[in-house]
Amino acid sequence: MVYDPKTNKRQVLISAEQLIVSGQDKPLAIHDYVWSQDRQQVLIYTNSKKVWRSNSRGDYYVLDLASSELKKIGASDYQESRLMFAKFSPDGSKVAYVYLDNIYVQEIASQQITQLTFDANRSTINGLFDWVYEEEFTIRDGFRWSPDGSKIAYWQLDTSGSKDFIMINNTDDLYPTLTKFPYPKVGEKNPAAKVGMVNLSTQKTVWAEFEGDAHNMYIPRMSWAANSDEIIVQRMNRKQDTNTVYLVKASDGQPQPIYVEKEQTFIEWVYDVTWIDDGKSFLWISEQDDWRHIYKISRDGKTVTDLTPGAFDITSIKSIDQDNGWVYFIASPDDVAQRYLYRAPLDGSGKKERVTPQQYAGFNRYHMDAKGQWAIHSHSSFDTPTTKRLVALSDHQTQRTMLKNKALKAKLAQLSLGQTEFFQVEARDGVKLDGYITKPANFDENKQYPVIFYVYGEPAGQTVKDSWRGNSFMWDQLLTQQGFIVASIDNRGTKAPKGRAWRKSIYAKAGVVTSRDQSDALKAMAKRYPFIDTKRVGIWGHSGGGSMTLNMLFRYPEQYQVGIATAPVPDIRLYDTIYQERYSGLLEDNKEAYEQSAPITHAKNLQGNLLLIHGTGDDNVHYQGSERLINELIKHNKQFEFMSYPNRSHSLREGEGTTLHLKTMMTNYFKRHLQ
Repeated sequence: MVYDPKTNKRQVLISAEQLIVSGQDKPLAIHDYVWSQDRQQVLIYTNSKKVWRSNSRGDYYVLDLASSELKKIGASDYQESRLMFAKFSPDGSKVAYVYLDNIYVQEIASQQITQLTFDANRSTINGLFDWVYEEEFTIRDGFRWSPDGSKIAYWQLDTSGSKDFIMINNTDDLYPTLTKFPYPKVGEKNPAAKVGMVNLSTQKTVWAEFEGDAHNMYIPRMSWAANSDEIIVQRMNRKQDTNTVYLVKASDGQPQPIYVEKEQTFIEWVYDVTWIDDGKSFLWISEQDDWRHIYKISRDGKTVTDLTPGAFDITSIKSIDQDNGWVYFIASPDDVAQRYLYRAPLDGSGKKERVTPQQYAGFNRYHMDAKGQWAIHSHSSFDTPTTKRLVALSDHQTQRTMLKNKALKAKLAQLSLGQTEFFQVEARDGVKLDGYITKPANFDENKQYPVIFYVYGEPAGQTVKDSWRGNSFMWDQLLTQQGFIVASIDNRGTKAPKGRAWRKSIYAKAGVVTSRDQSDALKAMAKRYPFIDTKRVGIWGHSGGGSMTLNMLFRYPEQYQVGIATAPVPDIRLYDTIYQERYSGLLEDNKEAYEQSAPITHAKNLQGNLLLIHGTGDDNVHYQGSERLINELIKHNKQFEFMSYPNRSHSLREGEGTTLHLKTMMTNYFKRHLQ
């Protein structure tokens, strides 16, 4: 369907009948779709299969709207659900895709297929990424059409130097089966990445001629440089403190460095560049002035203009309106728990303007059109479910409400819900830490209550946000109904938009500084809130939060009596290179820091009650780590409880009844040991 945003008039663009493949009686199940630039064809993704985190492998069909002809992409002898990342050429005449780790191009009219790469094998992959690149740089699709459609730029990864991690599945067959995949752990050999540009007419690849050991460099971002003659490549060293930007010629692969981003500790993240001014400039996100800002950089890298100056972080770019000279972005200068839409002039001449009206206090998300005229605006707060509106951004007037969540809000209105307070406390050195606390609905200030902390504490997330948390909110309310207070603290290093110093202060001492902040926050809260029973303190977290839970029980056993750690990283030396070396440095430089930051080092100090939970099929945070922790606890005769979920991944969601079983077990554990 297509809807006119002004009138809400609906037009059917593609009917179900048009999606019925010859010989079948049901239309294709649409898992995703993309239009050709002229909107005369649509590429339909169906029959998808999960590859690690997402359904990135499946089948593709092209539908011609004028003729209603539906053509399947790929050869007739291709394996089912094996195509990846298919996309139209700029003129819509071809589709490129990855099949069995090689790149192919198919003419839509003639269905003729041309293979562009031929060297895929067990350790060489073209146009896609290995496990660690996908997880830590959030990139899956590894090739890009040139603007004129004559070339394709792509990544090739050589994983031959990376050791395999092996997972065992004991439950699905009569005999165990094994899953092997390259997974470079801290200090081990990385995959080697390179980028090439293949010419469709010759099927010849020109490789970017970078110097140095590719196993100790990363190429986290690459795209065409606003023309079909050059690509722009970001190349980062293994320590991740230097990111060099190159323009690389498609004719000979010669790289020209144009800009260098350098940090004393680590570069927080890598962002795609966005070209503006007809390719004369690009937008860049950097922390070079101690805050995360948007910069406009000239094509030669010599002119750098801060478009969003001030003591605040932007969190993301939402849209670029070049016609009217604005960049739209999300930020919250006054309250790091909230998010709002702002805009700033592209010429760098003026101050930022807040677009989100004052009435929408809380968390605001925007799905915007390319020109910044229309947006689907999502608004929520901690105890208010999401409402979605179609808004005209010129005055932010609501054209219509698209999602009201009336039924859910009506149910919530019938419940006795605990009230949440956001607050700040100071760590021992004066750094302000943000938190929230939720009291039972029948709260009595003259009583003392057990408290349960929800913790994450890692750079990848922020828990103290004024946004609707769905099921997590409901479970917290259940705990308050059982007589608990629920709280959370964001320690230093978390993803809160609090500036460069906040994020970089944990370098090479993550488990040390972060756990100290949590301990300091509890002490400050106990002074402020006399109703907290400091002899009944629980804590839980998942993944990095599981690691933090272990840290609190092992490092501050006198403060925390009960902990539940789900899918933790007990020894950070067992995690992947890209993530862990970014925040902890290289192992050969910081062996002592790795030792002291790892919870397992301090396991002998356990005094309270620990419930350790892990899925045996966790490809991200390996079950191996919990097994090593178990051995360490046994060595010191530290009693604990343990639950393994057979063949569950990191999310601990797969399998009938898993979520209910997990939450029931956690609830009962806290009740048994804290009430």
